[in-house]
Amino acid sequence: MRYYGILFVILLFTGCISSPVTYYLDATNGDDGNSGLSAESAWKTLERVKGLNLKSGERLLFKRGEVFRGELSISAEGSLENPVIIDTYGELKVNPIIIGNDSSAHAVHIFNSNYLTLQNLEIVNHGNTPLPGRSGLKVECYDYGVSHNIRINNVTVRDVNGSLVKEEGGGSGILIVNGGDSILSRYENLIIENCHILRCSRNAIIWSGYYDRRNWFPNKHTIIRNNLIEQVPGDGIVPIGCDSTLIEYNVMFDSPDILPMTEAAAGIWPWSCDNTIIQFNEVSGHKAPWDAQGFDSDYNCRNTLIQYNYSHDNYGGMVLVCDNGGAGSYSCGNTGSIIRYNISIGDGIRPKRTRQGMFSPGIHIAGPVRNTLIERNIIHLNQKMSKDIDRTMVTSDFWDGYADSTCFRQNVFYTAEVSRFDLTHSTNNLFDENIFVGKFENQPEKCIASNNSKLFYQKMVLERDSSGYRALRDLLTVKEIQNYKCNFVDKERIERFFTSLLAD
Repeated sequence: MRYYGILFVILLFTGCISSPVTYYLDATNGDDGNSGLSAESAWKTLERVKGLNLKSGERLLFKRGEVFRGELSISAEGSLENPVIIDTYGELKVNPIIIGNDSSAHAVHIFNSNYLTLQNLEIVNHGNTPLPGRSGLKVECYDYGVSHNIRINNVTVRDVNGSLVKEEGGGSGILIVNGGDSILSRYENLIIENCHILRCSRNAIIWSGYYDRRNWFPNKHTIIRNNLIEQVPGDGIVPIGCDSTLIEYNVMFDSPDILPMTEAAAGIWPWSCDNTIIQFNEVSGHKAPWDAQGFDSDYNCRNTLIQYNYSHDNYGGMVLVCDNGGAGSYSCGNTGSIIRYNISIGDGIRPKRTRQGMFSPGIHIAGPVRNTLIERNIIHLNQKMSKDIDRTMVTSDFWDGYADSTCFRQNVFYTAEVSRFDLTHSTNNLFDENIFVGKFENQPEKCIASNNSKLFYQKMVLERDSSGYRALRDLLTVKEIQNYKCNFVDKERIERFFTSLLAD
């Protein structure tokens, strides 16, 4: 073994084995005529990097405190043991900024890459006028095959000036694209974590992939966690064409009320996905003209699990479960959604009319969804600011069909004002041991929890703080995301609360 170690050193120093290269960029003191191989001989512009194909173990480093204008386009072939790293260097604590051109569709583009980490950068792509389809960071694999282990870490994407209209192409902070006809392409083990998405129109993090079940090639094992989304008016996190996605410890808040009246959006939701887990997230202040729920299990999805999330002060309610019954053969419908151990406080406060009048139920079930379980959630509807605001607790209505086999079990439904259940023509609804606190029209009467459960909620929550914000805080834990203190549902606390609530 010692012989082979000595041989490796000899080969390395004689040039028979090359060591990974590190490239440096310095917007102030660099020069594109330099070698780029040291901080003292750094390149100056993003144009110098164009066409650079990074190999296993190589690094591309941007000097902290610098501003680089233009577009960064990267392709990389790293390895599991030696990924390609795009990062920073220098003594300053301010991350480098990449600012796209006025007409840039994206400021940073990662294309057809394997085993790559992009981290510690700030990305801006505003332009002079809104541009449909504009993104800050675009990660794309097309006619490529399987792209492994792409990691986006501690990246700020801000001020992306896309379109506010989805059908025009929208816009996004981070856009994930996979596709191709000659070679089916997808991501495995893509991670987006510790990022800050700020003032991006229309959306924060969204995918464009294979959504058609007749041409199904889903991304696998994606993780989206510890991200902060603020002042984004549209959709927060939307995986499309994915299987086994984990979305946890993300926060979306303070969505500006600027979308046109035609637009629907919500906080965190999958479309055309299987086995999505959405847990330990906080969504508040969503103000889309339609929907605007904290969370959603959308159509062409199977086995979506939404659990341990905190939704509050959204124009829409806590959750939407929906299926477009007229979607056709590309969709598998919506089956097997589970909504459990979530907390909703002060949701459903939309103050203006939308396409269906004054509409903002606490839970909205739309279309022919099948086999949905909604259990052990707390829906705490406070007094509304105006008499015109919708006060409905649950609506199950038509979208080219009605829901079948929805089970509501052991939930707390609290209302400060007269509320109602509007189940329309949905079938086989089961209500089992729910706790109703307040006055309800059309209240399901079967299998109501004991009166002791109602008294427990009144004592532990309403007598301490009728609004619920302070009393139910006992079920939350505080965690800092991007220097912002966030509130996440504590798994052990809420499970213990329901155990006590339902005890005889």
